[in-house]
Amino acid sequence: MTEPPRKLTPALRDEAFRWIADDPDPGSRGELRDVLAKAMGGDPDAVAGLADRMAGPLRFGTAGLRGPVRAGPNGMNTAVVVRTTAGVASWLAPRRGGTVVVGRDARRGSEAFATAAAEVLTAAGFVVRTLPEPLPTPVLAFAIRWLGAVAGIQITASHNPPADNGYKLYDDSGAQIVPPADTEIEAAIAATPAAVAVPRQPGARPLGADVLEAYLDRVAALPRGGARDLRMVATALHGVGADVLGAALRRAGFAEPAQVPEQAAPDPGFPTVAFPNPEEPGATDRLLALAAETGADLAVALDPDADRCALGARDRDGTWRMLTGDETGVLLGDQVLATGRTPDPLVATTIVSSSMLGRIARARGARYAETLTGFKWLVRAGEGLVYAYEEALGLCVDPGTVRDKDGIAAAVLAGDLAATAKAEGRTLFDLLDELAVRHGVHLTGQVAPRMADLSARARLMERLRADPPGTLAGTEVTAEDLLPDADVLRLRGPGLRVVLRPSGTEPKLKTYLEVTADVPGPDGLAAARRAAADRLAALRADVETLLTP
Repeated sequence: MTEPPRKLTPALRDEAFRWIADDPDPGSRGELRDVLAKAMGGDPDAVAGLADRMAGPLRFGTAGLRGPVRAGPNGMNTAVVVRTTAGVASWLAPRRGGTVVVGRDARRGSEAFATAAAEVLTAAGFVVRTLPEPLPTPVLAFAIRWLGAVAGIQITASHNPPADNGYKLYDDSGAQIVPPADTEIEAAIAATPAAVAVPRQPGARPLGADVLEAYLDRVAALPRGGARDLRMVATALHGVGADVLGAALRRAGFAEPAQVPEQAAPDPGFPTVAFPNPEEPGATDRLLALAAETGADLAVALDPDADRCALGARDRDGTWRMLTGDETGVLLGDQVLATGRTPDPLVATTIVSSSMLGRIARARGARYAETLTGFKWLVRAGEGLVYAYEEALGLCVDPGTVRDKDGIAAAVLAGDLAATAKAEGRTLFDLLDELAVRHGVHLTGQVAPRMADLSARARLMERLRADPPGTLAGTEVTAEDLLPDADVLRLRGPGLRVVLRPSGTEPKLKTYLEVTADVPGPDGLAAARRAAADRLAALRADVETLLTP
């Protein structure tokens, strides 16, 4: 791993001066000027910080941009957003005159970045419509198709740390872009002049309340059951989802959920959580405490831009716990297929999620597909798609309307499922047991060591490809290399699966584990789960050894 420089070089100094001269935002110009002055004064920490800021540009991938809000090419700031949007406008040039929708969350810098993007697109000849206020990402994805827009941009960092912001791009289908669009846009950005020279023009028109009303009408129509007796609690984790979730549930006929009060209003500092992601340990502690205090039936956690949804419920021993992404995914997948009206439906999940959805699909007479990770692939799984999910709390329950994960719609559908089960004297855990008896126990887990040295991570993947293990947890396995389509290695044996891939957003090597076991009947479920848990523990131990450098 390269050590950060401790002494300012003329090249780094001159590069910083050029960026300052070309930055149209006085705030970030002053910020970088201050860092440069300290570096020129010999402060080694300032030198290292300046080098990091100038190490960019931020890479534009299929998830757009994401990075810390700070001055310099390796951060999220107005200059970077202006040049990025100019590149997007160039890529969209054949559709000049069409509509582009721009939305934002409530993170630091989001309003300024959305304004800058809208002004660049307006000057480039597009009709720009902006969402009327900070709103969930699914509303932006909905608005693209509702307006027949040629593209959509959402300024959001989703569930990233508080210091970050991001830029997410959707195409005219309402889905996130896929290759080669990302490399084409990145090339267009590289060919863009300095941000100060990019034309900008006010003139974007805010959308009215009708776009949110149309979205809420669609979401409210999703439930198929008639039961509505359900007490819910929810958290927006300081994001933008609380009001929209409450409105969606009211319109669907449910009582509005009690919100975790300290986390209901948008706050870019995310003061009550170390990491604003419902998957993170401790992030839902306040939610589960509120559920226990109020005697709730269902707990819902959204991430800050409300495209992810996590569910919590009271287990048989009286304790509350959050369901895994796979548990929620198979519950809602079965519900969609059981109540759906689409002929020859297709459901999809990713190669790292539980394989139980495939068994559910076969039993329901539906088609099933597995894709690479990411909703950009899931929503393109095939014709007749009615449902898609990924284990990282992403749920697409109405792909005909929102071609992306949608935490609001998922929460409404989960309310329908939980209320129906409650009316029948059952719980979500009863439903999970029934699925396990019918389709087998499917236990999943993850091993994800942090590897700050990305070259070491690459070498480990090379070693595993060259010499994959022959057995794991006492089971013979075979290796399947998914290169060049994806940097993924898959190991499979009877009732066992391991998928390894370098994370695209974190310095981790993510390894996804699954063991499966058939269940002879309701009386054999507990024993099957114990045996599967023991096997998963053995698999985890073997994989941890395998990943030791």
